[in-house]
Amino acid sequence: MNLRRSWWILGALLLTWAGASVQAQGEEPTHVQDVVYGHKLGVALTMDVFKPAKPNGIGVIWMVSGGWVSNHNNIESRVAKIFTSHGQTVFCVVHGSNPKFFLREIVEDIHRSVRYIRTHAAEYGVDPNRLGISGGSAGGHLSLMMGAYGKDGDPSAKDPVDRASSKVQAVACFFPPTDFLNYGKEGQNAMQIPTLKGYWNVFEVNDKTPDDERIRIAKTFSPIYGLDEKSPPTRIIHGDADTLVPLQQSQIVIDKLKSLKVPCDLIVKAKAGHGWLGIEKDGEQLAAWFDTYLGKK
Repeated sequence: MNLRRSWWILGALLLTWAGASVQAQGEEPTHVQDVVYGHKLGVALTMDVFKPAKPNGIGVIWMVSGGWVSNHNNIESRVAKIFTSHGQTVFCVVHGSNPKFFLREIVEDIHRSVRYIRTHAAEYGVDPNRLGISGGSAGGHLSLMMGAYGKDGDPSAKDPVDRASSKVQAVACFFPPTDFLNYGKEGQNAMQIPTLKGYWNVFEVNDKTPDDERIRIAKTFSPIYGLDEKSPPTRIIHGDADTLVPLQQSQIVIDKLKSLKVPCDLIVKAKAGHGWLGIEKDGEQLAAWFDTYLGKK
């Protein structure tokens, strides 16, 4: 299945459930549109914020990303309600989009968004030390990239946002790519798989890219190599019939987290592909993970 098409299916399924489940609660979250978290090439980078009537201090950073393409039209209040129904404030982040921008630039956008959210957390009823991150597919990959490679801020930066950390305290996501050097099986570089050629551009890879450069790029953007004992608690939900992002990708990253004694959880959906009927119910399990690891102790 085409990655972008499958992401739209995922979003539609989440929307159907979220709208029905929260409608009965009566209190709509406050929707703040087009919050500027940075600029690039003269263009504003923005996010939408959904603040529940009674925020509990948890902030959830939702990656608006499918195939590393990000679009404001795909910000949906009904998706945010999966989390706001738990009292969690949601930040729907739109990043610089492929094909104009490459993954190395996209990842920097996400670092910037986390720093901005942490700097302005109090404005939205959020504890800056209780941030979770979530998304599906490419959005799940970006979530894990922050879990693995979140960085301290620069104390000498002129911009106070850049002084803040981009580290998150929990990750919960759907079917993410995690190791492009061992994609589907050990030793198989995703940058050399012909069926994935349509996505090479975002990695700045083409037919003429030398093998050693393909290896370097594949490793650089694989979250699994950035994990350590201080990595955040991580939950992943993945179908065992996914032919686009193999279940093996989630299994190996969870195995690595277990070896590091980091709290983690893999929920495997039997006979499910890259998105499935009933996925809307699983959004609840992402929100519950954040309740468990970001709730007040």
